[in-house]
Amino acid sequence: MPKIILASASTSRRRLLESAGLKPLIMISHVDEESEFINALSPSDMVITLAITKAHTIREQIDFPAIIIGCDSTFEFDGKSLGKPGTPEIARERAKRVQGNSGLLHTGHCIIDTTKDREISSIVTTKVTFDTMSDDEINDYVESGEPLHVAGGFTLDGFSSPFIPSIEGDYTNVVGISMPFLRRAFLQLGYSWPDVKVMQ
Repeated sequence: MPKIILASASTSRRRLLESAGLKPLIMISHVDEESEFINALSPSDMVITLAITKAHTIREQIDFPAIIIGCDSTFEFDGKSLGKPGTPEIARERAKRVQGNSGLLHTGHCIIDTTKDREISSIVTTKVTFDTMSDDEINDYVESGEPLHVAGGFTLDGFSSPFIPSIEGDYTNVVGISMPFLRRAFLQLGYSWPDVKVMQ
């Protein structure tokens, strides 16, 4: 029975898998997400490229049967990728731009089954709409530190949830990994969901 590997440091992705009954082994790929090549790609091309790269990087490091899950997310706003802000100044500026507007959260997924030498990759996109926010609300949110290290500078399952009145599409995709896509991918690989939950 192959092990499930999550090629990500994201605690949100790990929590999603665990809350659905999966027991992933966490391996971090350390792929450079800010290279000149990556930054030149469109938002959707960027996330699928990084997801595939992360999954293959881990595949090269292991010598046991595994199903590797590689993911990457970004928030597309006005045609441009808004990744992790990194600094309070950028997080504040982005919050002011997106408040009262909508954008697209793209997550690239790459699933590699080393036992069957098969790979499935796809992008899942969810439309996210933000309420208008006061300067006090924006400053309070940025001071929480939460937006600095998440794609787009917001989370659905954290401090910014009060400011997101609606989404169109998959909630779990915005959190970091589309669980419905993952289930369908496992079915394509020949594993039922009950099979997947006993892999460890």
